[in-house]
Amino acid sequence: MTEAIAKEFVEQINYRLDESTRMIVLSFDQLSEEDIWKRPNANSNSIGNLILHLCGNITQYAISSLGCLEDERDRDSEFLIIKGISKKQLLEKMQSTVKKAKEIISAISVDELLRKREVQGFNFSGIGIAIHVTEHYSYHTGQIAFWTKQLKDKKSLGFYDGIDLNIKNKNK
Repeated sequence: MTEAIAKEFVEQINYRLDESTRMIVLSFDQLSEEDIWKRPNANSNSIGNLILHLCGNITQYAISSLGCLEDERDRDSEFLIIKGISKKQLLEKMQSTVKKAKEIISAISVDELLRKREVQGFNFSGIGIAIHVTEHYSYHTGQIAFWTKQLKDKKSLGFYDGIDLNIKNKNK
């Protein structure tokens, strides 16, 4: 992997992480404190639980593994909390976690992007870890958006306001 390819890969990972963060912030702007901890049913998670879960996952995969730090995640506890953490606290935790992950991803070498390591029982390269973090964050961002639309009976949350999504590709 060349330095240029690694740089482009990291830039795209960071862009996608920023996009998911932007969408979660827009969703949170439309939710009340009570909405954050509502569950659609007993077998589902609240938006608050999803944020705690995302922070745990990003910390375990990107911060701990790629940052060569001790893995102290308690995954089960991410789903046990049912209230007591405010919207502001959740957003700050999420934003600081993503910021730290982006710093670590941006700083690792090509060799570290290629090096395999075990995380949560899986064997991934640094690239695989960065992809996992990004797709996992995006997956749960979609769940948060869907749950926000359900709670607020909205068709759109304004993610792409002012952007014409019908523009055709320009092939050169």
